[in-house]
Amino acid sequence: MKLIRYLLILFLVALSGIASAQDLADRVVEHVFPNGLKLLMIKRDTSPTVAPYILFKAGSVDESDDTRGIAHMLEHMLFKGTKTIGTKDYKKEKVVLAEIDRIGDALDLERAKGPRADADKVAELEKALKAQQELAKEWIVTGEYTEIYTQHGSTGFNAGTSVDYTIYTVELPSNKLELWALLESDRLKNAVLREFYVEREAVKEERRMRVDTSPGGKLYEQFIAAAFTAHPYGMPIIGWPSDIAMLNRRKAEEFFKIHYAPNNSVMVIVGNIDIDDTIALIDKYFGDRQSQPLPSEVTTEELSQEGERRIEVEYDAEPQLMIGYHKPTLPHFDDYVLDMISAILSDGRTSRFYKNIVEEGIAVSVNSINGYPGARYNNLFVLNGTPRSPHTTLDVEAAIYAELERLKTEPVSEKEFKRILKQVDASFIRNLSSNAGMAQQLAFYEGIAGDWRYILGWRENMYKITPEDIMKVAKTYFTKSNRTVGTLVKKEDVAPAGDDAEDNE
Repeated sequence: MKLIRYLLILFLVALSGIASAQDLADRVVEHVFPNGLKLLMIKRDTSPTVAPYILFKAGSVDESDDTRGIAHMLEHMLFKGTKTIGTKDYKKEKVVLAEIDRIGDALDLERAKGPRADADKVAELEKALKAQQELAKEWIVTGEYTEIYTQHGSTGFNAGTSVDYTIYTVELPSNKLELWALLESDRLKNAVLREFYVEREAVKEERRMRVDTSPGGKLYEQFIAAAFTAHPYGMPIIGWPSDIAMLNRRKAEEFFKIHYAPNNSVMVIVGNIDIDDTIALIDKYFGDRQSQPLPSEVTTEELSQEGERRIEVEYDAEPQLMIGYHKPTLPHFDDYVLDMISAILSDGRTSRFYKNIVEEGIAVSVNSINGYPGARYNNLFVLNGTPRSPHTTLDVEAAIYAELERLKTEPVSEKEFKRILKQVDASFIRNLSSNAGMAQQLAFYEGIAGDWRYILGWRENMYKITPEDIMKVAKTYFTKSNRTVGTLVKKEDVAPAGDDAEDNE
């Protein structure tokens, strides 16, 4: 699954056929059903296609301590089918699934004992679980969802889980919209989380590939964990290995019932549609789903840092650097200013990082991202870089700090301001974008910012920013005590204790 300023730019690019922000405001049609489901629609007749997206406020930030990784796991499971899709005979399959759950729970309980576990009992349960999984295969039809969508001309049938949300996506011919409504409503009403333990092993392998054997993945995971010691933003989306090992169908079903409720979701449909017919169609297929008491928002707040945090990850790979500064999330005005700062630092070949660090041969790449790892709660302004040999991460770090110091002491020139604002305006008039791009961004801002109209105010607020605002915000957040620094180093390159980068503050 997504970073605030980058998503904003993508959204603005997506205004194909829409000449202005006011035009967009006039063309988005909203409808809220009695069960709390919110539907956003844009009628666009540029092609006979439609992009229906559904976003649920069901991210890793919503998990409890005993369900870390369940949001991502559930996303996987919802492709396994329902009582009618993905099965040859659900009544017979259901009996086997119950036995798999019973054995799987017993096996997990024994394994959880660690060194005190009964090895013979574990082996016996593993054998029994494998036998039941083999029996279940008799009733399973693998990949039936994908096959149905492909046969009917769809593209982009997928899903993604982030810290903040899970989104389900597809694009298909507009005359297949009712097929989509039938399939997706069935998935929400009658999901069967079959092959749970098989898929759990697949998620373990996914973690090994994306984190355990990935230098960037290892650095990111440790960096985020160091930056957020209280708030659940510090937890990995995929879960820690011990978390994944203890997930089960019961936990997934409980999370599904609460967090996939209609009043905790946003549906967006963009394309060649009739507005009134679409409302009636969604009411027919999704209107009977029951609303649920809304899950509690996270109340834990990250405490202010009382000093710089530094971590090193040793790995046999080229060095990398990550720096993060805590900051407020949208719609705080400082968040807009940090969007502007990020553009000044790293947008394109005229940016300060590119001109003063990359072109000077200090780094292969240096970037900044505002709003990491999510946007529902206070987050980070992140900078990352890869040094160019013979330079080190310490050289890149010092060069980054020098640029941040410039923001504190030197007003941004009128020329730079005009360049950034010109990019903002150009984004509004770019064309040839997809229904899918529009649907994704409408879903994101309605679900996470609370109102898709945030994008309209974003441009207006960008024009309110002054050089003084940039200097003030840079001084406020870009301080040593407010930062976390993560470095990927080769084992033979680990510096002696006490070495540090030059600090220009």
